[in-house]
Amino acid sequence: MSNETPIQHGEVTATYFWDDGSGINGDTGAPAGGEPMQKGLFSSPSWPLGTEGYIVHEGEQYDFFIGDRGPGVPSHDCDVLLDIDGKTFADMMGESFDEQTLVVSGGNGHAEVEYYITEWGDGHGTEGAPHPFQQPGNKCENAVSPIPEEHLPQEEPEEEEETEETEEETAEEESTEDSGDENSEESGDAEEQEQQDEASATEEQEDSDTGVTAETAANDLSGFGLMGAEGTPSAAGLLTLAIIPAILIALFFAWTRRPAGAHAGADDDSGKGLMTAGTGRHGISSLIDRLRRR
Repeated sequence: MSNETPIQHGEVTATYFWDDGSGINGDTGAPAGGEPMQKGLFSSPSWPLGTEGYIVHEGEQYDFFIGDRGPGVPSHDCDVLLDIDGKTFADMMGESFDEQTLVVSGGNGHAEVEYYITEWGDGHGTEGAPHPFQQPGNKCENAVSPIPEEHLPQEEPEEEEETEETEEETAEEESTEDSGDENSEESGDAEEQEQQDEASATEEQEDSDTGVTAETAANDLSGFGLMGAEGTPSAAGLLTLAIIPAILIALFFAWTRRPAGAHAGADDDSGKGLMTAGTGRHGISSLIDRLRRR
């Protein structure tokens, strides 16, 4: 209760009471608000029942709620406008409370206090400046004064602005980092795609070069350059065709001639030389006979 911001402040003269329904020493019965008599239950001639707040006396603070009506006649002429329960009053005055006689020791029944309203009650009564008991038209305006600054919440606009600026800077940095990450990812994806495209292009170029080379070699080997650009035999082609039969004939005679090492005038196994008359066999027959003997 005491930590709440006050909505009304003032200075009044207060007395004490203890109405527990025992009838002792002028007891008028149980409190009007329906709560049993207790420490912290105060009485006001006009404020709504259930109103909450605190009082300050000689630097000490005491919480209260309005639970009864009073004082009666003493409130006339805006004289005494607050009744404090006997136990709180005794603590405030540094005295003791006698529960048998319902009297506070020391003999002093009045005190000047500051009050602070923190919340208006929803019970019967009137908010604002108090008025004497059963005199609603007689407002005690002097009982209300501005709330002291030390009892108001301390405003810290500069710190709040700094906090807001810090939060904005943090949000901007996070946004920048997110954008940087996205750009980095996009750049990485683009670079990776570019590398893949280059690799694919290189592979296609290699395949193309290999195909061209293989095709060129095949054309060179299969054609031997025999045909010209217009499909007619070239000079080199004709020369090649003329040489091939001569090579084949030379190979044939080399195959059918005498064994290596024989020369003119040398004797063979029969005592005849190379210039002797032939046996009557043809070279081809000799070649066939040799092939059969192999």
